[in-house]
Amino acid sequence: MTSLALRRAEIINADLRRPEISHAIFDFDGTLSWLRHGWPQIMLEVFLKSAPTEWHDDATIRTKLLSDILSLNGKPSIHQLKRCCERVRSARRKAPSPQALLDEYLPTLRDIVDRRIAAIRGGSCRANEFIVWNASQALEILRDRGVALIILSGTVESDVRTEAELLGVAHFFGDHIYGSPPQGAFSKKDVIDRIMREERIEGHHLLAFGDGPVEISFTKAVGGLAIGVASNEEKNGSHQLDQAKREQLIAAGADVIIPDYAEADALMAAIFCP
Repeated sequence: MTSLALRRAEIINADLRRPEISHAIFDFDGTLSWLRHGWPQIMLEVFLKSAPTEWHDDATIRTKLLSDILSLNGKPSIHQLKRCCERVRSARRKAPSPQALLDEYLPTLRDIVDRRIAAIRGGSCRANEFIVWNASQALEILRDRGVALIILSGTVESDVRTEAELLGVAHFFGDHIYGSPPQGAFSKKDVIDRIMREERIEGHHLLAFGDGPVEISFTKAVGGLAIGVASNEEKNGSHQLDQAKREQLIAAGADVIIPDYAEADALMAAIFCP
């Protein structure tokens, strides 16, 4: 019955029933917010400026680099740039500085995000154009079931809070919005462990949604249910899976892969079926 109701979802684990779930963790970018859509390609282009010239038009190399970037989706950007630089060194070529790349990438992405934010504030775009399709309904369903909602993002926390407010979803989470500090180390695993300890919950109480493997793998490690959101970085609401994300999310142990929240009703019914 679940597979018939969820026509767009890819069910990896047929046993989705978890009526005891009390807490749901959401990644932010690509899982709820579309303000940073296209970021993997932006990061790739910044990196390629400093990569060997022959790599620029090599489709195989570009695919491998994009896979490297997506494999660390959910961690601060420096980790992805370090991985790309490692690939250069493994080819016995001089690698650029990951920090220098980060110093170029972040302002480039920030400029794009700021223009999107200005368009929303100026009224030329609606906020819901930058929310992953039907995510607000998914949040409403979970809230109405009494599930505690949490944002856990690798993006700087102050930005996540500002952007969640702008998109009209901050009220679902209250104070439970966690992001990385402007400087220093950040671990989603540490935050998940702390949430479970402070909320006095076990793994079977935990549900997670994410478009990167980091939160998926950590959720599975503690016994939670993990929904991989293979959201399209180019067309919000396409209802089509991003295949590169899909592969990474399955490898991380996702129980279900969805392109967006178009089937939120059916998904929640499958999970919370008594």
